[in-house]
Amino acid sequence: MIAPSDRNKDIMQLCWVVPDLEAAVDHWVRTAGAGPFFLFEDVHFEDGVYRGTPSDIAPHRAAIGQCGATQIELVQPLDGRPGVWSDVVPFGKAGFHHAGFYCEDYAAEREAYLSSGAAMAFEGLMMGARTCYIDTVPQLGYLTELITANPIAAQVFGAFRAAAEGWDGNEPIRTLG
Repeated sequence: MIAPSDRNKDIMQLCWVVPDLEAAVDHWVRTAGAGPFFLFEDVHFEDGVYRGTPSDIAPHRAAIGQCGATQIELVQPLDGRPGVWSDVVPFGKAGFHHAGFYCEDYAAEREAYLSSGAAMAFEGLMMGARTCYIDTVPQLGYLTELITANPIAAQVFGAFRAAAEGWDGNEPIRTLG
């Protein structure tokens, strides 16, 4: 187990659940200068488990952009079924959802949270690598996402950072590729 002093403390991503993805992107671009944002439709995880039951992640759309060194993720749930989005923010409402950590030692970070009393909310494979949302709402007021460091994520996250460097505000919503 990782001692608290040795835990990964570098939050790389902050996420908000929003009822209108395009309006939220516009807000972040205008008020914080974040962006550009990359749009992801029809997001799925492989081998997903939600609170102990095999399940894909709850249906949603997402957009991710940079604001300085931090990724801003905006998630629009597509329905109100139980899942990690509605666990924190009621369907149709907006609110802070999770802080994300990019983990060189995913298994140790995961175990450190779980052994400290936090519960697993959702875990699955994203881009072929283990990703989870740990229920730290009782301790922190939001979920904690752990993302396994891997070459595909490094490439995608690098594309977000590269697009933000010197960005002039044009094309605030984009797709990868």
